[in-house]
Amino acid sequence: MARRQRRARFDEPVTMEGFDFVASPKLPAAQLRDLAALRWFHAGESVILYGPVGVGKSHIAQVLGQLVIRNGIDVRFIKTSRALAHLAGGHADHTWPKRLAELTKPALLILDDWGMRELTAAQADDLYELVSERSGKSMILTSNRAPEEWYKLFPNPVVGESLLDRLINTSYRIFMDGPSYRPKKRPGLTGATSRKKDQS
Repeated sequence: MARRQRRARFDEPVTMEGFDFVASPKLPAAQLRDLAALRWFHAGESVILYGPVGVGKSHIAQVLGQLVIRNGIDVRFIKTSRALAHLAGGHADHTWPKRLAELTKPALLILDDWGMRELTAAQADDLYELVSERSGKSMILTSNRAPEEWYKLFPNPVVGESLLDRLINTSYRIFMDGPSYRPKKRPGLTGATSRKKDQS
C-alpha cells in the first residue's frame, strides 16, 4: 500500500470526508460520492471532472485515486503538462516507448489540468498514442474547460476527433461549479474566520 502511494505521486493526502461540500452548495455532491463506489473503474470507464478554477476537481480526482489504491491497484497522478514533457523527452533520448509504457501500465491514470492550452502537433500525437494504448483502462481528467472546447486545442482536427470521441464517449462527465475552494485553505485562516469573511 505504501509503495503504491509513493508511485502514485499524489500532491497531498486527501479524503472525501475532508472535502467541504457545504462551502460549495452548487457541487453535485451525490454524483461525486457515487463515484467513490468505483463502479466506473471496474467497468473500465473514465471520469471527466470539469469546471472553474479552485472548485476541488484535483481533490476529488485524488480521492478516487486513493480509493483505487486501497483495492490493491496501481494509480498514477500527473499534471498533463508534465506528462507531455515526459513523453517529449523520450523523443530526444530515444526512450519514448519506455516512457509511454510508464503512463500506460497503471490501471488508473489521472491527468490533472487537461486542456490548459493549445497543443503542438507532436503533443497531440503523443496524447493520441497514450489514450490509444490505454484502451480499456480507466482515466480521470480534470479540466477548466468543458469537453466540447477541447477539440479546438488540437492542430489536426482528425487527430483531435479520433482521440476525444473515443475518450469522451467512455467517460462520466461531471460539471463542478461554485466558488473557489482555495481561499478557505489559506494558512492561518480558521474555519470561523473563513465563514465570517464569506458572509461579509
